[in-house]
Amino acid sequence: MKNILITGGAGFIGSHLVRRFVNKYPQYNIYNLDILSYAGNLENIKDIEDKENYSFIKGDITELDLIRSVFQENQIDTVVHLAAESHVDRSISDPLIFIKTNVLGTATLLQVAKESWKDDMNDKLFYHVSTDEVFGSLGHEGYFYEDTNYDPRSPYSSSKASSDHLVRAWYHTYKLPIIVSNCSNNYGPNQFPEKLIPLFINNIINNKPLPVYGKGINVRDWLYVEDHARAIDDIIHKGKVGETYNIGGHNEWTNIDLIHLLIKLTDQKLGREVGSSKSLITFVTDRAGHDLRYAIDATKLKNDIGWMPSLQFEEGLSKTIDWYLDNTEWLENVVSGRYREFYEKQYANR
Repeated sequence: MKNILITGGAGFIGSHLVRRFVNKYPQYNIYNLDILSYAGNLENIKDIEDKENYSFIKGDITELDLIRSVFQENQIDTVVHLAAESHVDRSISDPLIFIKTNVLGTATLLQVAKESWKDDMNDKLFYHVSTDEVFGSLGHEGYFYEDTNYDPRSPYSSSKASSDHLVRAWYHTYKLPIIVSNCSNNYGPNQFPEKLIPLFINNIINNKPLPVYGKGINVRDWLYVEDHARAIDDIIHKGKVGETYNIGGHNEWTNIDLIHLLIKLTDQKLGREVGSSKSLITFVTDRAGHDLRYAIDATKLKNDIGWMPSLQFEEGLSKTIDWYLDNTEWLENVVSGRYREFYEKQYANR
């Protein structure tokens, strides 16, 4: 039996991981800690909320006393740390919240794990989920490897780079058993519609402008979210303590090519003339410090653990569009913010 704390488990990636672990490992106790900020939504995991091996805890990862009580009361032996502020544009307009959550929050979790496990580090693990953005920007060639030098360019990526360094510092200084993974862009069901793919699906549905930074030539490597959850699962059970693993989709697209594919598939599914939504494309001033290209080399993960992406991009994108079209109420609630009003009342006195 394991007692696993998953931070940010009501968010996009976290909800898929929580569901996977609750359903796949009934012998594990899964504790989901989430502050339920704008991107945290318990509707994402409503299907497993009554499972015997699942518990939800509303809380802030920066609150030291709370984290100590969570560890003590539940005998936590494994942490999967996903909770983070993650949107680059928001980090440019409000960098300090990113520093608080991503840096102080990670340090708080590390410190409590060290305190709780100091007498016995055996069968313990602090798994830290990071991003490929910590490596900076690539040109038209080359890849990010596990030993690529860090060169973050935004407040978001800088805060994640800082958290990565803290995790490794606790490993080297205190011998805390850690693993770090750096992942490429995720897409799939339940993603908050501030990110490109769900934002554009929602805007195509509602005939709203599709804002494209610069000329749309920036390149990203895309990974279906359930493949990411499977990779985390594999690394936790097969990975080596102290190691870093890159998780990539082997799937590079320029933003403008991705948007054209998204328009084609969504128009088809909506019964519109294919390509008619291209008229919604609006080119806007480029993002400050916009990295040109990210590309992950995930060879180590394949060779050491045997993981590979399971979906071709068009298949994964089609499944994603279907989910949003089938869950318009979820999308409307998220866009309107109505779900947050409920949480504020539900947890007002807790």
